[in-house]
Amino acid sequence: MKDYILRATAAQGAVRAFVASSKNTVETARKLHNTTPVATAALGRLLTAAAIIGTTLKNEKDLITLQIRCEGEIQGIIATSDSTGKVKGYAFNPECSFSEQYPGKLDVGAAVGAGTLTVIKDIGLKEPYAGQIELISGEIAEDLTYYYAKSEQTPSAIGLGVLIDTDTTVRQAGGFIIQLMPDAPESVVALLEEKIARTPYITDLMDMGKTAEEILDMLLGDMDVVITDKIPMEFYCNCTRERVEKALISIGEKELIKIIEEDKKANLKCHFCNKDYHFNEEDLKKLLAEAIGR
Repeated sequence: MKDYILRATAAQGAVRAFVASSKNTVETARKLHNTTPVATAALGRLLTAAAIIGTTLKNEKDLITLQIRCEGEIQGIIATSDSTGKVKGYAFNPECSFSEQYPGKLDVGAAVGAGTLTVIKDIGLKEPYAGQIELISGEIAEDLTYYYAKSEQTPSAIGLGVLIDTDTTVRQAGGFIIQLMPDAPESVVALLEEKIARTPYITDLMDMGKTAEEILDMLLGDMDVVITDKIPMEFYCNCTRERVEKALISIGEKELIKIIEEDKKANLKCHFCNKDYHFNEEDLKKLLAEAIGR
């Protein structure tokens, strides 16, 4: 089954909700970056969150980037998504080796440690909007909940999970974000808190065979939930040789000449998808001619 994100409203518009099924997306990231189980879990959570938040963007070219810089062994994680469910990301240290917090629960919080979460929205303005908080747990869902409360004054309930199989592949992955709109009645708040407290981990529900639709129903079923959209989700990197050529040209004539004279080649790797781009001396001379002609 392909990954997707559900968008929904409930309680006559007092609540908006998102539920993502992201197993294939996270497994693609695991394969591309050869991540250890705890790095897969951390990266998968951030990818799922970025894709969900991306669906709140209004325009096709808008982008959201979630960036964690931290003192834990994973060192940092980045995930970026557009408004159409296309997401990409990587862990700074994909070989992070933190063990289980307890049997069956990977210690993502320890792997991340202290640090900051930065949320960057590029919505076509002169400068992207950026908000930043100190991490409160490193568990990512809790940190994003705190970010929404502090930076956007939006009360939110967030659940993110990645379940790793015994062969280190991704068994299940998913997440939800539920947000209260301004002036939501206290009765709605109380009911929502009660329901979320009673809901098992999202990956446990998925492992029981529950779909995103069924999980949404468990969370908001008796609150007049209305699904407004179902958006495909996938790991997608838009790097191309042409983009890499432009990046090389942008370093300037002096740097290009230096590379040609000293190395006679250039090898560049995309951080997001690990694709290699090789340029021989002839390729570099052509790019130098372009740089000079500008």
